[in-house]
Amino acid sequence: MTQMGKKKTLSFKQKIGIGILVFLLVVGGVVYKLADRYLIEHVEVVVADEAASSDSTSGTAGTNATTTTTATTATTAAEVNATSDDWSYSSDDIQIKIDEVQTGSGSDQITYFVADVVLKNSSSLRSAFADNSFGTNITEVTSEIAASNDALFAINGDYYGFREDGVIIRNGTVYRDDPVRDAMALFEDGTMQTYNEEEISSSELLAQGVTNTLSFGPILIQDGQITSDFSNVKIDTNFGNRSIQNANPRTAIGMIAPNHYVFVVVDGRNEGYSRGMTLTELADLMQDLGATEAYNLDGGGSSTMYFMGRVVNNPQGKNQERGVSDILYIKE
Repeated sequence: MTQMGKKKTLSFKQKIGIGILVFLLVVGGVVYKLADRYLIEHVEVVVADEAASSDSTSGTAGTNATTTTTATTATTAAEVNATSDDWSYSSDDIQIKIDEVQTGSGSDQITYFVADVVLKNSSSLRSAFADNSFGTNITEVTSEIAASNDALFAINGDYYGFREDGVIIRNGTVYRDDPVRDAMALFEDGTMQTYNEEEISSSELLAQGVTNTLSFGPILIQDGQITSDFSNVKIDTNFGNRSIQNANPRTAIGMIAPNHYVFVVVDGRNEGYSRGMTLTELADLMQDLGATEAYNLDGGGSSTMYFMGRVVNNPQGKNQERGVSDILYIKE
């Protein structure tokens, strides 16, 4: 029998080697996909100055986002003859008063911060993206975004960059239009409306004068009433999500009357200082504060309140901010 007629077979070691190689390729592919989805920055739109005044949004409202280059000059507190201290700010156009509240004791103690904000004009309430860029996995800490936009006051937003759906309108520009959940909208007349993204189109919102939408949830209060018992809340199914029903750090926005807002940030996951709040407790608080509309924003390690150059609360129970995609902020 000749050598030509022999069938070559792989040895056991060779088979093991090939198996390991295939396994590593598969694992590497999965790791890359996860990193690409949740870690690697993807910039879709660069915004030169997201702090542009609402007067400039009329030219972009109703259109999908392209590169925006509008710039504004910051107005300082001195120029508007404002007075302020560590917990309040007052000018002709903006009134901000922040209270730190503690309830309970020991393992049941809760620490939270309430900012009561009254504006003369709705254009003082704005939104900004991390690194002035819209996309996924683009993050900065709340205080950095706030400082770069000359914010007096800021809270973290909805962390839109962690997901690829929802309706994202910011400062009058449509950046994403994939309706899937209950959301919140702010309008030029100083009102706030909670709504179902699948029931109201972006074009309808723009026609009504929307300035900003946030897509997280759930709705806490609608038309003055607490909306549900919050026993089965699902925001999305992204990898790494926690259950949000239990006591957690929280961020929420509510409207008491047009141009009169209440912002709440609850610290948590720090026994003896603050356990956090359940959604039911947060809804009850917002109602007690007089909110006729209230909406839950991204919480957990993201929950941050910024005021006059400092972080007011204790992010992550470690005085350590977590990077976020976006903020809501107040500016002269």
